[in-house]
Amino acid sequence: MATTALALSAGAYAVSAMADQAKPRILVLATGGTIASTGDARSAIGYNAGGVTGEQLTASVPGLDKLATIKAEQISNIGSQDMNSKVWYQLASRIKQAFDRNEADGIVITHGTDTMEETAFFLDNVLDTNRPVVLVGSMRPSTAVSADGPGNLYEAVEVAANPQSRNRGVLVVMNDTIHGPRWVTKTHTTSVQTFQNPNAAPVGYVDPASVRYLSAASAGRKAALNVPSGGLPRVDIVYAHADMDAVQIDDAVRGNAKGIVLAGVGDGNASKAALDALEAAAKKGVVVVRASRVGGGFVNRNVEVSDDKTGFVVSYDLNPQKARVLTQLLIGNGVSAADKVQKAFDATY
Repeated sequence: MATTALALSAGAYAVSAMADQAKPRILVLATGGTIASTGDARSAIGYNAGGVTGEQLTASVPGLDKLATIKAEQISNIGSQDMNSKVWYQLASRIKQAFDRNEADGIVITHGTDTMEETAFFLDNVLDTNRPVVLVGSMRPSTAVSADGPGNLYEAVEVAANPQSRNRGVLVVMNDTIHGPRWVTKTHTTSVQTFQNPNAAPVGYVDPASVRYLSAASAGRKAALNVPSGGLPRVDIVYAHADMDAVQIDDAVRGNAKGIVLAGVGDGNASKAALDALEAAAKKGVVVVRASRVGGGFVNRNVEVSDDKTGFVVSYDLNPQKARVLTQLLIGNGVSAADKVQKAFDATY
């Protein structure tokens, strides 16, 4: 009887070990943000971003260990208003290392929502992998009565662990929805439904029981850009408004900006004084990209502004913050001629 019991115990252990081995391995890279925040008494909804570690986050979500074998690492613990290219470089390097060494089947990055779309877009342009990389955050602190962080994190791991998520590039998971980094943007200051796709549809949907994509994964991905070894060049965003003069633009040029993105009115337009200053900047070799402050729609070439004459680039659907990231990467990769920059914007579809 004792021998039989021992054999059964050993068999149960073997089955358990095989089950653990069969589970996807997900590496969680924590950067801070509201999802890692704690409440503050300064107001009914006040909180301080960061403070909770990645290990504490993953340990607090019931059932997460059933989805995957989880390992958490802390990259930073900052609010996303303080997100910077140093952290972007650390993320890109660690993700490449983890996949090159076969340490993980997928990556989840916990991140604040304010600049999540920029981090996702940067990573999507520099990573060359078919394995899932998923960004997730929350709109409410971990101490809130109706905190959305645990559910979002559960679903992000679920997406990263799902075989259907391969060959889809970087993804953003928030509020039961899977987004692509090119299209997604934050549209509301506090709503849990803040992430929307003004010019496209979501990539798919997720709940605790299922992951559903709206289309098949792409057969091939666009070529990744190199992470510039000397850091990202300075590219400024100038915001168009009524009664606009050339001061912002002249200051950017004096500040040695290598590129300027116009967050223009309407179809990427601005006052005559501003456009004249931008044309002068372009003649000095500054990359000038026309985007729009509107939030939806495309900025097209040669509609109200003579882009061919002035040497401007248009961002199409990319909002100013994403146009800035792409411009930085292009200049950092030695692409600064207006026609070549425009071709690169064309190719990002």
